[in-house]
Amino acid sequence: MQAFTTLTGVAAPLPMINVDTDKIIPAKWLKTIKRTGLGVALFESMRYNEDGSEKPDFVLNKEPYRNAEILIAGDNFGCGSSREHAPWALLDFGIRCVIAPSFADIFYNNCFKNGILPIVLPQDEIDALMREAEQAQNPTFTIDLEKKEIVRPTGNAPIHFELDPHSRKCLLEGLDDIGQTLERAAAIGTFEGGQRRDQPWLYREA
Repeated sequence: MQAFTTLTGVAAPLPMINVDTDKIIPAKWLKTIKRTGLGVALFESMRYNEDGSEKPDFVLNKEPYRNAEILIAGDNFGCGSSREHAPWALLDFGIRCVIAPSFADIFYNNCFKNGILPIVLPQDEIDALMREAEQAQNPTFTIDLEKKEIVRPTGNAPIHFELDPHSRKCLLEGLDDIGQTLERAAAIGTFEGGQRRDQPWLYREA
């Protein structure tokens, strides 16, 4: 998993509440187990007309948001089903940070497993960032995970955010579930060695 330390990129404002995972990536895309190729379907029903043409009013179809790496969203982002394809689609599009007043629990945890930083902020700070993303000539923000702050394009004071130490460490070091397991490879090897000695029948070949 790619480590997350500092991200500087365009922030797209999506002032909608209760954006569920079916809105993020429709169920018809869940047949794939690949993490790539899903970015084109991100927010499919909101981005495209039935004939496949773009809806010009949707934020990700506008400049400069077509290349957004940060998404500023409304309350309860990622609610609905637990599909991990939702963070996969965001990541494949290029979004590595989502800022919202709250997230659905499963989506929130899935973000960390895929190298996406979900930031929870009070509504008044979300509103301020949303305005800056909409009005700034160059809506480029910097997310500094080391300092736990958001540097704004307007020059206003950075906004501080909190994150639990374990999730922060995993993102900074690029550790998904497999990476965390491999960190304990020595301890696992010691345990298996003792078990092989004390309970050899568990290791008999078929």
